[in-house]
Amino acid sequence: MKIRNQSVKPGAQAPGASLCVCVAALLLPCAVQAQTIYRVVGADGRVTFSDQMPVTTDNATVLGAGGRALAVTAVALPVELRQVASKYPVTLYTASGCAPCNAGRDLLGNRGIPYSERTVSTSDDSDALQRISGGTALPFLTIGSQQIKGYSDAEWNQFLDAAGYPKTSVLPAAYRQPVATPLVVVQKAAPAAAQPAEAQTPREAVVPQSAPATNPAGIRF
Repeated sequence: MKIRNQSVKPGAQAPGASLCVCVAALLLPCAVQAQTIYRVVGADGRVTFSDQMPVTTDNATVLGAGGRALAVTAVALPVELRQVASKYPVTLYTASGCAPCNAGRDLLGNRGIPYSERTVSTSDDSDALQRISGGTALPFLTIGSQQIKGYSDAEWNQFLDAAGYPKTSVLPAAYRQPVATPLVVVQKAAPAAAQPAEAQTPREAVVPQSAPATNPAGIRF
């Protein structure tokens, strides 16, 4: 399906533009639910709307409901896939130079599994992975609450099948996996401003009191 091409010169309104805009406004909500719509601006300024992914996406905008522009990672997933991914999210833990990690990434990509990737490259990352998985073996995959250590295409596919993920990709052509992020993000604390020394004043002696009947454990703050 292609929506009629439309060239608009600055300061001028193309013939029938009002009608085209109305038709597009009526068709767009239905089209977005069924497929991805691209708004492409050509080198000559011509604006084209199409459901076919352009060769280059440099000048392409993915349109969501109501014509709102979406980032490629925000492209809506098919309903069934979105429900499975929401119920059993997939997270892949990897490290650079890890051949099994690359194989696992390829399996998820070829099967069209939306997933988050967390990288392990520092001692803090390793410590965090140890707490999560009970070891440091990579790749490490989680599907919902299920944890899979190491790569095995048969085992990974078995768990993905059990979760209800499709066997072949149904991802929209414009979908892009989120960028991999470190497992532990270190943030430097801002240096504290020097505080003037306060004069020490004698404190009043604290007289122990018996715990009230409503606090039999005698907890004090």
